[in-house]
Amino acid sequence: MSSSKEYLNYILEQLSEAGDISYRAMMGEYILYYRGKIIGGIYDDRFLVKPVEAARRMMPDAQQEMPYEGAKEMLLVDEVEDKAFLKALLEAMYEELPERKKGK
Repeated sequence: MSSSKEYLNYILEQLSEAGDISYRAMMGEYILYYRGKIIGGIYDDRFLVKPVEAARRMMPDAQQEMPYEGAKEMLLVDEVEDKAFLKALLEAMYEELPERKKGK
């Protein structure tokens, strides 16, 4: 099952207060970037983020889910209605995220 463009647009709107959000479509799903770093993505209409320490601290009860078969587990963001929380989450995660790899 792939994610809907409607759910992507909803999450992008919810993340709009954080600023500098971009995405890339990939095999029916969407990779999300914050200030050029991958924060997670939309998989099967679920917003999942990388399991960095800041995300674990802010969402201690978050479920770990696989975005797709064979992938590393990520954290499910349940509080998608709370724009202030989402902005704080991205800001807290940013320093712990690896730099974007440059293409060849």
